[in-house]
Amino acid sequence: MAIAADLSPSPPALPPTCDDKNAKALRFIEEMTRNTDLVQEKVLAEILSQNAQTEYLKRFQLNEATDRHTFKSKVPVVSYEDLKNDIQRIANGDRSPILCAHPISEFLTSSGTSAGERKLMPTIREEMDRRQLLYSLLMPVMSQYVPGLDKGKALLFLFIKAETKTPSGLVARPVLTSYYKSEQFKNRPHDPYNVYTSPDEAILCPDSFQSMYTQMLCGLIMRHEVLRVGAVFASGLLRAIRFLQLNWAQLAHDISTGTLNPKITDPAITERMAQILKPNPELANFITKECSGENWERIITRIWPNTRYLDVIVTGAMAQYIPTLDYYSGGLPLACTMYASSECYFGLNLNPICNPSDVSYTIMPNMGYFEFLPHDDSSSTSSSTLSRDSPPPLVDLADVEVGKSYELVLTGYSGLCRYRVGDVLQVTGFHNNAPQFHFVRRKNVLLSIDSDKTDEAELQNAVENASVLLKEFNTSVVEYTSFADTKSIPGHYVIYWELLMKDSRHAPSGDVLEKCCLTMEESLNAVYRQGRVSDRSIGPLEIRVVKNGTFEELMDYAISRGASINQYKVPRCVTFTPITELLDSRVESVHFSPAEPHWTPERRC
Repeated sequence: MAIAADLSPSPPALPPTCDDKNAKALRFIEEMTRNTDLVQEKVLAEILSQNAQTEYLKRFQLNEATDRHTFKSKVPVVSYEDLKNDIQRIANGDRSPILCAHPISEFLTSSGTSAGERKLMPTIREEMDRRQLLYSLLMPVMSQYVPGLDKGKALLFLFIKAETKTPSGLVARPVLTSYYKSEQFKNRPHDPYNVYTSPDEAILCPDSFQSMYTQMLCGLIMRHEVLRVGAVFASGLLRAIRFLQLNWAQLAHDISTGTLNPKITDPAITERMAQILKPNPELANFITKECSGENWERIITRIWPNTRYLDVIVTGAMAQYIPTLDYYSGGLPLACTMYASSECYFGLNLNPICNPSDVSYTIMPNMGYFEFLPHDDSSSTSSSTLSRDSPPPLVDLADVEVGKSYELVLTGYSGLCRYRVGDVLQVTGFHNNAPQFHFVRRKNVLLSIDSDKTDEAELQNAVENASVLLKEFNTSVVEYTSFADTKSIPGHYVIYWELLMKDSRHAPSGDVLEKCCLTMEESLNAVYRQGRVSDRSIGPLEIRVVKNGTFEELMDYAISRGASINQYKVPRCVTFTPITELLDSRVESVHFSPAEPHWTPERRC
């Protein structure tokens, strides 16, 4: 990947250009990472002291102990299903201190699901300050590598998502929606390192088209001021590029005439854009010239020529988008700055301008109490249900070993205790005494396009539900596999089916197979369906019917590469190019979902 010549590969610990605010942030990072174990001990004691009188901790008879040994010997390691009843009680209006002594202020909805619905993560108001603290460390770190970021603006495509209310009246929404709607964000003090081209009115608009249109329009108007371009996930930035491909003519018209697209009706946006949008025929002609041709290579640097890097997450499932980002940006650095989830904001990347394959996150020991379950794909220990009677030998943050993989276990201020987050991390090194982790993958995730996460059991259930439609044609699904097709924008799920038809004269029609696609989508979780219907981040599901005998050929290919015939199982997801090419060469027919699946912000009962 090409890196601009003035991006320093290894900054000094405290660069001479570092201002007082940045220097203070960097000293804080150094202090936390030098005293990792002491900070962790203090954090656990604070959490246990704060929540000593909660119903949850009282069950395990800690008797107000705050030391690690007592905590680990008495409190079990749990998953969401273990806490689901307690969380549901809070959601239904029980205000007693069940998990946390502080009042639960809202629920953060996880991209992970339980029974097809987003998981509800309870949070407290104080957590917003902790998240804000981690945000405040990002640009001081980045400024060590990319000087001058206070001299321009960031074109970041940021959006809120649909929210709902639980029976108790507490709101349930994604963590970033919570942050963008918070007073900390809306009333943030001016920071020259974090000036956005997008007005808050656009970011906070619930209509995804109006929000994207306005953010793109402002980004075009301020094209010479933009120093970084990004979105939360790589998929989001590619959707923005696709949006520009589809809407550049109208955007250019607005810029040329100084009038706003009549489809933009949000009052807050129209009032704000009246201050920003002025006639600029020269800029409109430039946009028309750049966007009207077929060649979109390096389009980001052509339109935003001062862009220093792309600010996007490209680790985990997002790595599949790197080649496309390189094409559109001409190989600009891809900066993954932080590691966070609905459960907790964990840490940051202290070397943000690095090759995506080398991204490692330093977990900040002040953000929560962290333990690590040794993970071995060949062992059942890390994936089985853990015994409550004999707690597993979890490893503390300061004691993990380089080269080993672990599943992250969190104890947080909002009430989660020894909670299995589900992320598999590999230790790559240490910064002072704080370990640095490479994000390996989310446990059990088979398919992912955006924030959706579909596991094997969900996919199997979707296939079974869809195959019911084939019964009247005496047809069944013999075998199937899948892959996430990200060549199109937005990406979409592709399912390969090999069918057994007992009577070829009475074969299922194309319409029936399209209904199978829709039935599969209806069977998938709420995060997937929201991506299809509301966020428009996922395209229609596709079924590719392959010739009889295709999956036998797939097995023969695997055996030729050393797989054991006795242990061979059909992979339910394929990513290896020769395998997808083999499958595609055997396709007989292709079918897409003809409509959107049902989705509303309200949770299913």
